Amino acid sequence: MVAGVTVIVPLKQVGKIQQYRHQRHESGSCIEQFIFGDFIVKHEAFVSSGRTVVTDLNVWTDGATFKYNRFYFSLTKRLMDFAFALLCLPFLLILTVLICVANPFWNPGKVFFRQRRMGRHGKAFTMWKFRTMADNGAAVRDANAPLDADRITSLGRLLRRSKLDELPNIFNILTGDMSLVGPRPDAFEHATEYALSVPRYRKRFTVRPGITGLAQVRGGYADNLRSVRRKARYDSYYIRHRSILFEFSIIGATIGVVLSGFGQR
Repeated sequence: MVAGVTVIVPLKQVGKIQQYRHQRHESGSCIEQFIFGDFIVKHEAFVSSGRTVVTDLNVWTDGATFKYNRFYFSLTKRLMDFAFALLCLPFLLILTVLICVANPFWNPGKVFFRQRRMGRHGKAFTMWKFRTMADNGAAVRDANAPLDADRITSLGRLLRRSKLDELPNIFNILTGDMSLVGPRPDAFEHATEYALSVPRYRKRFTVRPGITGLAQVRGGYADNLRSVRRKARYDSYYIRHRSILFEFSIIGATIGVVLSGFGQR
């Protein structure tokens, strides 16, 4: 544990102070002071002053409350994922049939596009999408290369604008490789490079990647190193503050992004 820490404790957690002080002697941790108050202070605001501030005493203990809350969140999130995937399956089937009919005219080639992406714990998995580009380019472009916009077909452009090209990701949700909300997975080769050069990037591998995420609704499409760094900051923030309410807020923002066309490529 970090030395010289100030902990901001909500008033309802005053009773935990004695429990923590007992654990403190056993663990050798060093809390300078407790501040009581029902308000939120951003963690980053105190970094420059050499202090680390948290707003919840549970994160400094190994008590059952924190473990229960994390288990409850993970279980609820996974149930939400499965419910979303199952509800979308009929729509995916109908859309697949329509694309099969339209492809020969406006998007000649295969219906689906599969690519190796890096997921939770840095493991590779195959991500499914509707194909939106002509089949005449490299399977994976260079990590710093711009998007091959000239390869996007007319039907592919419509699918990208509406974000429907991502709908087959529900296969990955059902297999446990992805979640509805989480950091957007990068191509395995790109992720390997970014993990070595982009600060905070590796933190994304502690959670399942998502169909949508905070970086997508706030930062848009990431097609260069600068935007990848920005994406890593958003992903890191999401991982630190994830909750069910935060999940719903990102889902709501995603609907706005789809309707506005923000960040489309």
